[in-house]
Amino acid sequence: MLTAVLLFLPLAAALLLHFTKGATARALALGASLLEFGLAAYAVIAFKTTGSAGFNLNYSWIPSAGINFHIGLDGLSLLLVLLTTFLVPLILLAAFKHDYDNPSGFYALVLFMQTGLVGVFVSLDAFLFYFFWEVALIPIYFLAGSWGGERRVAVTLKFFLYTVVGSLFMLAGFVYLYLQTGPAAGSLAAHSSELSAFYNLKLSSSEQSWLFWLIFAAFAVKMPIFPFHTWQPDTYTEAPAPATMLLSGIMLKMGIYGTMRWLLPVVPLGVSQWQKPVIILSVIGIIYGAIIAIRQRDMKRLIAYSSLSHVGLMAAGVFSLTQIGLQGAVIQMLAHGVNVVGMFFIADAIERRTGTRHIPDLGGLTRRTPILSVCFLVMLLSTVALPLTAGFVGEFLLLEGVFQYNAWVGAVAGLTIIFSAVYLLRMFQRVMLGPDLAHSETITDLTGGELLILVPLIVLVFWLGLFPNSFLNLAEPSITNMLALVGR
Repeated sequence: MLTAVLLFLPLAAALLLHFTKGATARALALGASLLEFGLAAYAVIAFKTTGSAGFNLNYSWIPSAGINFHIGLDGLSLLLVLLTTFLVPLILLAAFKHDYDNPSGFYALVLFMQTGLVGVFVSLDAFLFYFFWEVALIPIYFLAGSWGGERRVAVTLKFFLYTVVGSLFMLAGFVYLYLQTGPAAGSLAAHSSELSAFYNLKLSSSEQSWLFWLIFAAFAVKMPIFPFHTWQPDTYTEAPAPATMLLSGIMLKMGIYGTMRWLLPVVPLGVSQWQKPVIILSVIGIIYGAIIAIRQRDMKRLIAYSSLSHVGLMAAGVFSLTQIGLQGAVIQMLAHGVNVVGMFFIADAIERRTGTRHIPDLGGLTRRTPILSVCFLVMLLSTVALPLTAGFVGEFLLLEGVFQYNAWVGAVAGLTIIFSAVYLLRMFQRVMLGPDLAHSETITDLTGGELLILVPLIVLVFWLGLFPNSFLNLAEPSITNMLALVGR
């Protein structure tokens, strides 16, 4: 029952927001998101006591077709629900810093998207998973298309086409898998779309080979990995800051999660056939994203390409098919979500104060903004993977997993740490420590409201860096079961 409440609470609040205005809309949106986070935190405590059995809900949705409304939580999905519910209140607080037209509609779309995101992470039926996968796309399309920058229409259309086409390939793969299943226990339908039914299929090597690409297409676009990434930099740049945080902090995790839950265990022979090409593409993405980031002069575009580079490492760790690589992907999903939301918020805070994100037009800001400088540096060093921060744990585990797969590939993937230090530290030096420019005399430091956003992120940066086992232990049984299915 708790899983259903986590799923539908944001939707109920989003519907209520259409009847509110102004301060009431803000209070309702923030209150609902904080309640959702409290429920997720309670779910973590209850999960450690009772396990996953108490979090499953299975109702017949379309009985004639064998499609069920089946939702549930295990350690892996619970961590991603926790990340989602932790970040959404902070993203809403960031949205409060802007005067958007129709604010109640804006906040309602954020909560509606939260419903889609949670739905993806808790779905245990293929068509239910696909339903929420598409639901999560709708609000971000309107958020970016209605409140984005000057090029928002063309950029948002490109993003929409990429993701819809990828999703249709996944749907085709799911339909084929569905047709290969037999009836579920106690069902009169001829086939079943249950995740467990997909796991039990005995498919030939050739079937799994082409099914791999049908399903992986949707996940590769959503992450994204090279060369499915071309929608990402423009969308991240043109979308309003809260939408960019949703896209980068949470939505791309749908691709990593989908790969771990719906690809590796379902078509293990296809994964083994295409493991090497995917890892090569991932490593190309690491280097490509980093090199392009070095050349950027816009803060948001630089962070966008940095995200592309780090996602490439996560994908390589997942496809290393090692215990430590998959654990690294889990912890790095959390770390990346925290780091990238913090970085985009700081870029937005600087733009709101100066009117620009153009790095050459900024300089000497730290003299009047010591608190902003410290927060900026902490988030940046976590992104660079400084020891004792969130980024270090994830990248260390990921690189170890890739090294176990192939030492040379691991060595090339490890360049991400060097490159990220180059472009991020250089950005910090130019923006905060460079020569004084016009903005350095008038800029103001962070407000208390802005610290309400950054302090929780910084706390989690060090919590993940110092006590990673508090998160890794939750996901370890799920990863062990996943590897057992892959090796079956």
